[in-house]
Amino acid sequence: MSTSKEELIELLLTNKEAFANKKTELKDEIDLSEAEMSSCSIHGADLSDIDFSGASFTESSLTDVNFSNCDLTSADFSRCRIEECDFSGCILNGTNFSYATLNFCNFNEADMAGCVLNEAELTDSDFTTSENLSACRFDEGTIWPDNEKLPEDFDSTYNYDLSSLQDNEENSQNSGYEY
Repeated sequence: MSTSKEELIELLLTNKEAFANKKTELKDEIDLSEAEMSSCSIHGADLSDIDFSGASFTESSLTDVNFSNCDLTSADFSRCRIEECDFSGCILNGTNFSYATLNFCNFNEADMAGCVLNEAELTDSDFTTSENLSACRFDEGTIWPDNEKLPEDFDSTYNYDLSSLQDNEENSQNSGYEY
């Protein structure tokens, strides 16, 4: 008997043990891509190895949740409060953590390319072995953990991406063209 996304989300939010049993029954092949879970509260759940690509968790509270090895491509965690969650081995390409608070989270071996961390508070989270952290987007409002929790080659002071590049004013005035 197949279980719909809506039924799985309802189990996750109301009965973690039943969700865990269903996850075991489905042999970890759960597709919750584009799931809507905004403003929810999830504590102590094993959500490892689930496809959450395009899912929305905006303004949620997540504590002690295991997201390890999940596909979180383009998922939205903006304005979330996230504590002690495991994102190790996740694909976080295009994942939005803007304005989120992430304390004591594990991002080791997570692919951070394109991840958006604008105005995020990342206090005490571990990015030591995360991949492509220099390819994420962040701004001067991003609060990073101490350097020992960041990759050695990462520069948290460099926050300019291609969209912030501007023409040199001198070059644009002296281009040689008349209008």
